[in-house]
Amino acid sequence: NSRDTPPDSQFGYYSLQSWFNRLVTLYVLTISIIYIIYDYTCIKLNTSVNRMKLEQFNEVIKFINTKRKENVNAALVKKFPGIERTTLSSIAAQEMQRKVKKSFHRINAKENAAKVYSSYLSSVKRGESPGILVRKAKEMDYSPAMLAKLILEQYLTANFPDMTVNKSRVNGFLRDTTQIQDRDLGYDVYLCLLEDDVYGPFVDSIKHSIGHEYEFFLRRKLEELNISYYDEDELRLRGYDKTPDVKLEIPIAVDGKVINWIESKASFGDEESHRNYLKDQFWSYWNR
Repeated sequence: NSRDTPPDSQFGYYSLQSWFNRLVTLYVLTISIIYIIYDYTCIKLNTSVNRMKLEQFNEVIKFINTKRKENVNAALVKKFPGIERTTLSSIAAQEMQRKVKKSFHRINAKENAAKVYSSYLSSVKRGESPGILVRKAKEMDYSPAMLAKLILEQYLTANFPDMTVNKSRVNGFLRDTTQIQDRDLGYDVYLCLLEDDVYGPFVDSIKHSIGHEYEFFLRRKLEELNISYYDEDELRLRGYDKTPDVKLEIPIAVDGKVINWIESKASFGDEESHRNYLKDQFWSYWNR
């Protein structure tokens, strides 16, 4: 623990052996940076974790990219019966997030956004049935909720010049589509939110709920095993600015690795997710 390490000024310099010990500690902590990835299955602590082979993962991704305009989740379950439905759904959601990130700036560029909005207005003028935005999102291979957000921003800017159209205001309309004055647009936006299983306020609420559920499972499992720990609230009271879900009072060993803390992620852990979590979150935990 870094709090037990005397400051440099107390010794003047560290001996070569001391530096070696610190490097070994860093290495052990690095290779054992633990964030238990729950792919919506039971919590597995002190047991082997089911791992998907890279070849199979790539096969799933390839299949997803051939089913852009279909019910991907249902098709995945049929194609890969040996993989948990929730695991497949999580992989599909992550792949959609990558697609959206890649195309977001292009689609939301001022000129392109105006064209998309104009296309929507033309569809309305032609008297197309409700679900215009859902259909356009499928044509564009884009998130329905993100497309609805773009159209809503364009609508507010065009029809309410005195209104400050910012993220907070737009999100407010997304949370309550009955507040959108254009009834048809409001209904189309609502359909987009129902259709989207990756973005939008409904999905955010579900993710938040699942996250809390698995944090609860984690704490309950630790208590069943009589493993003492500090949760996030206790860590904040102790002055920690970066807080994993739990920090163990006494480190344990799992599969030959030293475990100091556990971060619960209720999602599939592919290589890109691991890299992003390491960069954005886990490296700040290593000396905890």
